[in-house]
Order: sequence, then structure tokens, then C-alpha cells
Amino acid sequence: MQNLSSNTFVNNFTESFEGDQSGSLQPRQTPGVFYSKVMPSPVSKPQLLAWTEDLAAELEINAPNEKDIELLGGNFVNPTMQPYAACYAGHQFGNWAGQLGDGRAITLGEWPLRSGHSWELQLKGAGMTPYSRRADGRAVLRSSVREYLMSEAMYHLGVPTTRALSLVATGDPVRRDMFYDGRPANEPGAIVMRAAPSFLRFGNFEMLAARKEYDHLRQLADWTIENFYPHITGEDKTLTWFKEVLEKTATMVVEWLRVGFVHGVMNTDNMSILGLTIDYGPFSFLDAYDPNFSPNTTDHPGLRYAFGKQHSIAYWNLGCLANAIAPLFEDTAKLVKSLENFAPVFYEKYYAMKAGKMGLDEVKGNDIELIDQFENLLATLQPDMTIFYQLLIELPEDLQDEQAIAAYFTPALYDQLNSSERELLSKNIKNYQARMALNKTSKEVAKSQMSTNNPRFILRNFLLYEAIQELEKGEDGVFKRLQAALQDPYSKDHDEFFKLRPEWANEQPGSATLSCSS
Repeated sequence: MQNLSSNTFVNNFTESFEGDQSGSLQPRQTPGVFYSKVMPSPVSKPQLLAWTEDLAAELEINAPNEKDIELLGGNFVNPTMQPYAACYAGHQFGNWAGQLGDGRAITLGEWPLRSGHSWELQLKGAGMTPYSRRADGRAVLRSSVREYLMSEAMYHLGVPTTRALSLVATGDPVRRDMFYDGRPANEPGAIVMRAAPSFLRFGNFEMLAARKEYDHLRQLADWTIENFYPHITGEDKTLTWFKEVLEKTATMVVEWLRVGFVHGVMNTDNMSILGLTIDYGPFSFLDAYDPNFSPNTTDHPGLRYAFGKQHSIAYWNLGCLANAIAPLFEDTAKLVKSLENFAPVFYEKYYAMKAGKMGLDEVKGNDIELIDQFENLLATLQPDMTIFYQLLIELPEDLQDEQAIAAYFTPALYDQLNSSERELLSKNIKNYQARMALNKTSKEVAKSQMSTNNPRFILRNFLLYEAIQELEKGEDGVFKRLQAALQDPYSKDHDEFFKLRPEWANEQPGSATLSCSS
């Protein structure tokens, strides 16, 4: 176990690729380089608000001492670090945005493990970089709390994700216009230390392709495969690598759908090359089951990134990645064919996931039709997704009466059902019961399967809002209780949070409505 401030870091990325070593923070285009050297900007009073003990243990990092907290706040840099901001591009809301880059994230270096692997450690909110454009590179407490807690919530749910090691208050105000409506205000600032094997994105490859830096494109692809897909070899290794990125991306989105997560801003610069959930901004878990729900006000009214469209957007984004690496192929026919395989890869995983949530022993016969009908039921009634599936786990075998079925699921409903909705619910539940009777596995096995696939606790936006409101007053009661609950999301030990979204949260800015502001 080592301390952040004194251990020797490695710098594989900066030592492998060309970078702008000037250290200038002037916003600018940086052709020909993969990154720009940049130092974190000091803050007035770094205060540790949260430390992720299990991640620290996994990475073999000691609990932070005073010097470590200075490092986590951007006031100290370990002499072995080579801090930088990465240069990448992206498609934002379907439009080519050109150069973007790390505008408020600074990678300090790579933390070495005894296994020989290393993890990238990055400060988000640590000040300006050459890619900050017209912004200040800072982050506010509300967005930092959301990223810190959600990163860890997703990890404990079993969803592929980047992690968060620490949350630090800076002691400095940050001016933000939360909904870009001309009402800026000062908010408390904060910094999250993010951790992942790599923060490489689709956009890193898009940037090089757009600039026709094909030698650099080949270099980055080969380095990515060598470091993160070392089992891939042979003449077709770039194609094999793309297939694996596609498979990992499909898995990630299926896991989002399993737990009811909506990313909110699936731009190509927010897509991990490792298939990790990355860049937590205007995200949300579903309360009412609405496939057209997007928590991001910037995504309205088109709802490009709505819950039920996330797999389609993943495919679109993979198309952008395929276009970016196409210059590495003499013949792109196999690349195109691999991209077109997304639908069968996704749907095989999707229906297996839905079978897990419903307790089916396998997907057979008319199960796909049953699952699709169930999806239509949820979209029509819009019950609370989490509570509905928890009730389904405990569904009595002898429940047959239409009125009784409606009454049983009432705790999951935001609105009363009309007669046609009650009939639809009853029909689907009876069909489901008939199918469950055909399971080859026991009822106990099915129930256990459902319990491991359906979380009982999710980090709802109104809970995050309550925690943030308290923290801004110097209180951390809700925050600490959420920290405990998110580490055990499949148990009944934290049922104080097992409830419908309250009415006050329906229109509350920062709970019901969010933006990309941070």
C-alpha cells in the first residue's frame, strides 16, 4: 500500500505519444498531438468529503494523509506525475463538433499495480486546460456529488463503469448558469478523482481521422490493442478489436437497460473504448417507466438520448468509430459487416437480460413475444420500474382476479389505472404466470435469479438532490446513508429509500430537470 503523494507513477500514455509540452492554458487547436501538458490550478481550501475505501484497497492506495488531500484538490503534484489533458473530438447530439478534449479533466498519471497493470487517475474540476474553450475548467459541488455517487452506485449494481476515488470541496465559489437561461449564480466548487484503466474515447480516434493523421491513428489503435486488448493478435487484429469494442458497448447498454439508467448525453466523446460508462452528467435512473424519458434539458425536444433509444445511439456511435478507423483498412467490407452485426449481438444480450429480470429459465418458444408484450405493458402503464420488478419477484402464484392484480401492483403506480389498463395488466400477468409454470428450474431458483437481476435500491435523482442540498449546508447525513445503500443495492437493508418519487420532485430543477452545466 502506497500514498498518492509519494508513490512512483508511470506515464505510459505521455511517453508513448506526442504532446504539446508548452504548458499554455490558452484555448486553441492542437493538431499533431495527442495531449497537452497542463498543471492543476490550486484551490483555497481542499477538504476531503468522501474517500472510496474498497477502490483504494483494490488499487493498493493508502488512506489519504494531509499531503494527499492537497493532491486530490489540485494543490500538489507528485514529482513523478506528468499531468495532461487529452485531445479528442466528437459528434454531439448527432452533429460533428470538431476538437473538444478534456476541458475540465486533468489526468495526473497512471497508478501502477503489483500485477503489472496500471490505472489512470484523473482530477475533474481542477482548472483550465487548452480544451476548456470559453469555460473555467472547474466543477460545482452538485455535479461532483452526482458523479462521485453514481460512479460507485453503477459499480455495485454490476454495470461496467469508471470509478471515483475521492470527492473534495475546494473552498472556492464557481459561477454557473444551471439551465443556460441567463440566471448565473455562485455555487460551491468541488473536484472528483476519477479512476479507470483508461479514459480513451471514440472521439480520440475521430480526432486523428478528421485531421488525416493516419500514422497517429494507426499508432493509437495498435497501442490500445497492445495495452487493453493484449489477447488480440494477427493480421486482422484491428477488425477483431473493433468487434470486441462493439460487443462491450452492447453489454454496457444492456446493463443500463437492466437497471433503468439513462446516460443523457451519449455523444461520441462520451463513449469509452473499453465499454465503460463514462462522463456522468445529466443522467438519471427511471422512476416511471417511459422509453421516451431523457433527463437532459439540452436533449429536449428531440429526445435523441432517451432511455429507449440508447441502443440505437450506441450503434450510431459505433458507426462513427468505424468511420474513424476505416483508413486503417484496405477493404472496409469486413468492417461494415462487423458493424451491421450490432443488432443480433445486442438483442441476444437484451433478451437474455430480460429473461433474467423476469425469472425465465431460458429464452425459448414465444418468449420474445412475451417479453415484448411486457415491455409494451410497462410503457403503457408507466409504473415505477424498480418497484414493479420487486413486486414481480414476490408475485403470488394464485393471483388471478383482475382487481386483485391491479391492487397488488398499486405500490408501483404513479397514477390510478383505468379499466382497459387493468385488463392489459391482468392479461400480461396471467400470460407471465403461465410461462413461469413451464420453467425447468424451481421457483426458488427463479426467485433468486430475479433478485440478483433487479436492484431494490437505485440512486434516484430526488435522493441526490436531497444529499446535495444538505452538503451545501455543511450536513452529510443523507450523503452518508446513500453511500451505504449504494454498496448493497440488491438487499432490503436500505428500504428507507424504497419509495415512489415524491410529488415535490416532479418539477424540481436539479431533480426532475438537469442540464450539462457543471
